[in-house]
Order: sequence, then C-alpha cells, then structure tokens
Amino acid sequence: MPLLSPDDWSAIRLTLELAGLTTVVLLVLCTPVAWWLAHTPSRWRAPVGAVVALPLVLPPTVIGFYLLVLMGPNGPMGQFTQAMGWGRLPFTFGGLVVGSIVYSLPFAVQPLQRAFESIGTRPLEVAASLGAGPLDRFFTVALPLARPGFITAAVLSFAHTVGEFGVVLMLGGNIPGKTRVVSVQIYDHVEAMEYTHAHWLAGGMVVFAFIVLVLLHWLQPKGRLQ
Repeated sequence: MPLLSPDDWSAIRLTLELAGLTTVVLLVLCTPVAWWLAHTPSRWRAPVGAVVALPLVLPPTVIGFYLLVLMGPNGPMGQFTQAMGWGRLPFTFGGLVVGSIVYSLPFAVQPLQRAFESIGTRPLEVAASLGAGPLDRFFTVALPLARPGFITAAVLSFAHTVGEFGVVLMLGGNIPGKTRVVSVQIYDHVEAMEYTHAHWLAGGMVVFAFIVLVLLHWLQPKGRLQ
C-alpha cells in the first residue's frame, strides 16, 4: 500500500495552491493597511487594529460561520457575486481563499506594521529633503527597509493557511479535488481509522511547522518577530 494515496496528493496540491494564493493576496492587501496602522494618528487606529487581530482570539468556527452567512445566497457578498455572474463562493476554492485571507489577516498585517514602525521617520525625512515624493519614499526607502517584515509575513501567512481546519471545513466542506485540504484529509483518515495515512500526513505537517519556526528564528536572530 502506498504511503500516500492519490487523494492525499490531491489534498497536498490544493493546500499549497491555497496557501500560495492567499499569501500573495495578503501581502498586496495588507501592505497599505499596515502602513496606515504604523503611521496614522487617527482615533480609528485602535478599532481597526482590533478588527485585524480578531482572528487571533475568535474560534475558527465562528469566523467560518459568519463568512458562510456573508457569502451565502442571502448575504451581501453572496448577492454581489451572484449579480456579477460569479455564482456562490461557499464550497468552492474561491470561498476557501476568502476565508483564508480573513483567518490569516493578522499574520500578515502585524509583522508588516512592526517593520514599518521600526523604520522610524528619519530615513523618510532624509529622502524628502532630497526631493523624493511620497510614493518614491514608500517604494525606494520604506519597502526595502521593511524587507524582513515582508519575509516574516509571507512565511507566517503561508504556514498558517496550510494549518487551517475549522474555517476551511465550514466554508469548503469536504469535496475531493476542490475543497479538501490536508487538515481535512487527516480528519477523514482518522474517522476511517486509516492511521497509517493519517500518520504520514500529520507527521509531514509537524516537520513543516518545525522548519517554519527554525526559518523564522534564522530570519530574526534575536528571537523577535518584526
């Protein structure tokens, strides 16, 4: 009997695709949010920061439930996607991407915010005195200096998405080849008492998590995530 079944490999492929796409979208969407949180004096900074951090404290099933309602046929997002001819997002790969973005949001925003805060104002002031405009200062000064934060955000977002269970199960169900990711596949193996397959997949997840943590320590020698 092979160590991994075709369904296992399909779940691994789908998980990697989901994690990769989620990471790219998060880095694009979260960069302006993190920049705003790092520099704004607005009184809305604390509420917005709290909303961003909600996935850290809310049970995944709560997030999945409200996203399911939001994207359902009677929800505002569901009505919008249907009006645009995109159909319904629940129980599709697109729905998994939306749920993964929401669930991994703080793992992208917070490292980027800390990286932007650590730059300080001096480099930007020097660039401004040399005639650089706001966009020039952001792309030629802020982004290169925040590179460690981007690496940390990408690694954490990817790893966190790979380990999702509650949100993806609520939004995607368990459709082979379409929404069944590794965490759900492990759950199926355990339910079917197929412990050998479950051990190989779960052991792979443990090794993956260990490599991610070691990588983060190498990126941050002092043990502080940016």
